[in-house]
Amino acid sequence: MMKTRFTLLLLALFMGFNVGFAQQDEECMLNLTIMSDYAKSKKYDEAYEPFMKLRNKCPKFNYAIYFYGDRILKDKIERASGAEKVNYINDLMKLWDEGLANFPDKFTAGGNLQDKAMLKLDYKDALRLSNKQVYDAFDELYKKSPESFTNPKGLYAYFSSIVDMHDAKEVEVQDVFNKYDDVTDKIGQEIDNYTEKLNPLVEKEEAGQELDKKEAQYKRQYESYLEAYDKISGSIDSKLGILANCEVLIPLYKRDFDKFKTDAVWLKRAVSRMYNKECTDDPLYTELVKAYDESSPSADTKFFVYNLLMKQGKEREAKPYLDQSYDLEKDPLKKSKLAMRFGKSLRAQGNFGAARNYFQKSVELNPSNGRAHIEIAQMYAASANNCGDTTFNKRAVFWLAAAEARKAGRVDANLRSYAEGLAANYEGKAPQKSDIFTEGNSGETIRIGCWIGLSVTVPKI
Repeated sequence: MMKTRFTLLLLALFMGFNVGFAQQDEECMLNLTIMSDYAKSKKYDEAYEPFMKLRNKCPKFNYAIYFYGDRILKDKIERASGAEKVNYINDLMKLWDEGLANFPDKFTAGGNLQDKAMLKLDYKDALRLSNKQVYDAFDELYKKSPESFTNPKGLYAYFSSIVDMHDAKEVEVQDVFNKYDDVTDKIGQEIDNYTEKLNPLVEKEEAGQELDKKEAQYKRQYESYLEAYDKISGSIDSKLGILANCEVLIPLYKRDFDKFKTDAVWLKRAVSRMYNKECTDDPLYTELVKAYDESSPSADTKFFVYNLLMKQGKEREAKPYLDQSYDLEKDPLKKSKLAMRFGKSLRAQGNFGAARNYFQKSVELNPSNGRAHIEIAQMYAASANNCGDTTFNKRAVFWLAAAEARKAGRVDANLRSYAEGLAANYEGKAPQKSDIFTEGNSGETIRIGCWIGLSVTVPKI
């Protein structure tokens, strides 16, 4: 009998718990519906109360709590001021942590760190944060989860903050240079990442095939990111400004050379900066290049040795280093960048034929590299007066230049406007309808000589 009573008591308790859970689920579902309906209509004030009830009573009930909660709290932040604004900012960061704890498949620790750093940047004044506190937020992200650090604005802020700290005499100039290298390396990685995704779509279009709706959407997205990173790169270089000039770099690297003369990373950064800032006449540059090549021979080091020897007039001795540099690099995108370097170097020497060869190799390795087409177009235009046997044929070279410029705009959306303007300029310099009529060669093919070695068809009139 006692056993029966005990069993009945357990059954009653179990049923009571079930009723409690059912009621809680019913209450949660009601609040979820109310919150979602208000949030979808952007009535965030009305959505706030059911959101907070859900968050406190049933935080694991549905991911929508965090999806809409993010919007609700951001609206509160925008419309609040003073201490109330700060409280909502801190509560939003707390919500992201709760989201990670309750829905780990929807949040990541790195993603939260980036969101928090961006929030601190956007509300720096309201939170009364110093440059160092903003910098530290991004530095934590960079050190703990570099793969999550993808926001172009955040990358710029990360570097900009340390420059401001240097201006306030809080860090040394070498710290600024180190962070510049870290950030530009990270931007380079992101550019490579989106370029690799974009290239198959560019190749498909260039082959005359139409992208489907999803592919076209992805292409726009990749191009948008690449444009943002390109702009940020320029802004970072501008922010570095006069800090990186020969008057600063040479004494700095002379001071630290003995300490770092076997450190391949330090040498690479020193040589690259000296080269980019045209500080190559100083004897220190020669020492740096030699030390870099001895410590870590690579495609990079061979290129710098090549340039060093060319500067000394040792053309025959230099040539093998150019070949070694290109052969040593195996990564397609890095090899494409190397080919661009070679092309620009050869173009500066007036060797247009060899330069074009490397620019074309760069495009083969990276089909969305519109800059290579621009370089070729500009070389064609610069050679118009030398590569035609008659006035008409000299001007016909501009048709080739225009066609090459238009290729740049097709493969690289970031260059589209510039490329179209350049092409229009070249077409204005090419023979016009009246010239073709006078020449009487409508539809004929003209052979362009010298280093260009191509044919162009006269438009029909």
